[in-house]
Amino acid sequence: MRLLSNRGALWNLTKSSLKSNQSASNGLVKLLPASYSSESAAEPRQNLLKFHVLPLKETLDRFLCTVQPLLSASEYKNQLEITEKFKQNEGKQLQMLLESVGKDETNWLAHRWLTTAYMKYRDPVTVYSSPGMTFPLQKFNSPQDYIDYTAKVIFGLGEFKNIVDAGKIPIVKMGKNELDNSQFGKVFGTCRIPRPVQDDVEYNPNSKHVVVIYKNHFYKMRIYDKQDQLLSASVLAKQLDFIMKAETETGIPFGILTTDSRDNWTEAYEQLLKTPENCVAIDAIQTSLFTVSMDECTPSKPGDQVNQLILGLIHGEGSRANSGNRWMDKTIQLVVNPNGNVGFTYEHSPAEGQPIAMMMDYVVKKMLEDKDYGECGSKETDCKAEKINFGPLDACLDQWIFYAKRNVDKLVHDLQMKVLKFECFGKDYIKKKRLGPDSFVQMALQLAFYKMHKEPGAQYESAHLRIFENGRTETIRSCSNESLAFCKAMTSDKASVEERAKLMREAVASHQAYTRLALQGRGVDRHLLGLKLMALENKLPIPEFYSSPGFTKSMNFRVSTSQVATLYEAFMGYGPYVDDGYGCCYNPRDSDIFVAISAWRHSNATDAEKFAEVLTKSFLEMQIVLDKEPVKSKL
Repeated sequence: MRLLSNRGALWNLTKSSLKSNQSASNGLVKLLPASYSSESAAEPRQNLLKFHVLPLKETLDRFLCTVQPLLSASEYKNQLEITEKFKQNEGKQLQMLLESVGKDETNWLAHRWLTTAYMKYRDPVTVYSSPGMTFPLQKFNSPQDYIDYTAKVIFGLGEFKNIVDAGKIPIVKMGKNELDNSQFGKVFGTCRIPRPVQDDVEYNPNSKHVVVIYKNHFYKMRIYDKQDQLLSASVLAKQLDFIMKAETETGIPFGILTTDSRDNWTEAYEQLLKTPENCVAIDAIQTSLFTVSMDECTPSKPGDQVNQLILGLIHGEGSRANSGNRWMDKTIQLVVNPNGNVGFTYEHSPAEGQPIAMMMDYVVKKMLEDKDYGECGSKETDCKAEKINFGPLDACLDQWIFYAKRNVDKLVHDLQMKVLKFECFGKDYIKKKRLGPDSFVQMALQLAFYKMHKEPGAQYESAHLRIFENGRTETIRSCSNESLAFCKAMTSDKASVEERAKLMREAVASHQAYTRLALQGRGVDRHLLGLKLMALENKLPIPEFYSSPGFTKSMNFRVSTSQVATLYEAFMGYGPYVDDGYGCCYNPRDSDIFVAISAWRHSNATDAEKFAEVLTKSFLEMQIVLDKEPVKSKL
């Protein structure tokens, strides 16, 4: 198993997609009457923009600003020369090629992004690509509580799908522009398919069943009756109870094959398909609306439950726990553990995190408001879950399962996760100080990295591109000259409170300015990716620019971040992008801030626990500065 060792620069772009920047609209979002239907995703009825090709000079000038804080004076001088050479020579040619395809395509980036960032990526989706989205921790007092809760969540997801299908997801505007809702129609019934070199993705939005996985056994369970009415939670609960009573022994962990590298999984998949019985089984799984992993109860370590919660979602805690009780290719996997850990694991090649977070919010809100939630559904009585039977395990498949167990166990051991719940203040305090909460958290992360590593870190945050048809994400480059000046002042004994406050506000303002540009599709990363892809598609040499110090250092995102906001005690988490980096996903609520911090244990440079400690101190130091900041007269 490879641990990021050969990850190319392009992949460092991909996990941007993990996360929708829900605060990035800076207050410009408002709701409109819905007109979107998931069934018409191929022919959008929304008023959406065509994705542009930026002027080359604009992108390269902005690129130079973003790399300056990461380079020495001599390196930056050299970068200026390399960039100018690129602009006058190969860049000009590649720009013409990109403008040519841009004229003929509504969104020249969308299908290239799906292919480059996901379908051609060969490391496991487990940890590297698929995040976990938690629900609030639950307390199940009995097995029946556990079953009833799971049934209600399944009902809620079915109800949410009905809303999507009916075109009732509100259309949001950012300024004058509508935001594309097509991703909501791409998460139900969707499955990634392992293939040599480049995977596929298949959509089955009209499916009527889910697949329940219990003790590594798979069951096909209808959630609609014969009249296409959603089955009630009590009817679903009876089917879940039947499944749990039917299986007393742990089955062969065919699901663990999906946790392995894409190349390993592809070979095992081809071996599986040689048996007709397996073909039927896999088709039932792939065409399901989503999977439901009813996990074996894993004991919680004192004080570690919240960390265990997100790790259980990201990788299932290993072959001896629940990593085999998964099908990692499904876009939506609902995971419910009797210990109270609940959430989603999602393969996010077809969509960003927004539909997943919205589903969680919707279901949790409904269940809190109505203790009888789910009983309005159909009471059809002849519903019975059907076992999905795989064929006999041959020696070849047994070997692939052995490899997958070994590899996921290595991955589980190597991933370090620390969930910080910072309770001293939240976004209400930040807003009262006239600062943007998202940009404030980004600068706190910059400061924590600088304090730990004595240098600025290339920092990645995603911004959605939903004003464009089929838009995905652009990168917000959070490390800037202003953020570096702020970090230096905060770590200098000579800087006054007034100077620190001034530089903090300038750093926050700089980040907000870049965020606005990124949301308009005017960042640098996707354009530079497009130019490189033009070279590859036209069999041209890759320009020297792409191996220059500025490009490589700025693409080595040592801090990979996103905001996934929810009102509840919930958060998203994922693995780091690079060997010596951190993954940081945060949920700033009114009075507290959740940050799920990940790092690799094999790296001597990083430590998630220590980073959480330093980040806490950074938040507090920034608060002290703001509280002591001289009040300016309004006159």
